[in-house]
Amino acid sequence: MKKIYLLSLLTFFVVAAFAQEKSDSLAYQLQRKKINQMLAIRKQKFGKYDQSLSKHTGIFGLQTKKDIRRSNDILMDIVQTDNNIYKELKILLDYRAFQQTQVQTQSQEVQKSNLAFMNTINRFRKQNEGLKAQLDQQTARYDTAKRWYIIIILLMLTSILILIFRKRRPKA
Repeated sequence: MKKIYLLSLLTFFVVAAFAQEKSDSLAYQLQRKKINQMLAIRKQKFGKYDQSLSKHTGIFGLQTKKDIRRSNDILMDIVQTDNNIYKELKILLDYRAFQQTQVQTQSQEVQKSNLAFMNTINRFRKQNEGLKAQLDQQTARYDTAKRWYIIIILLMLTSILILIFRKRRPKA
């Protein structure tokens, strides 16, 4: 019964850890997907910036102030996107660090519970051995007492039989 209880408890911990890991992985994957999308957007913006640098709408094929402002606006947008990407990366790294500390904490808790189970099992084994020794002692006492009762009963029967036969014998 104890084995079944311990096995079911261990199975519960494993299933709970797997479910937690799966949901954590899903959130982590969603964050990675978000960052990858932001990187794709940044790549598109950089392509626009590169195109804006090659545009020369001025006289004699020179860039105008408008061209330079457009390029600067696109560049500022790229910088903002980069800042957002850094923020999201920090969230992702913090999340990863949190996952690692959570895994370590769970591992320590499982080790503590395993040690507690082992200590409990050892305590029950010692208690069981003590009870077996006590049972052996009581069985030995019972056997000894039984022998003495049998001897006493036999002595009483023989003494009763001796007294009966003495009374029945005629005196000569």
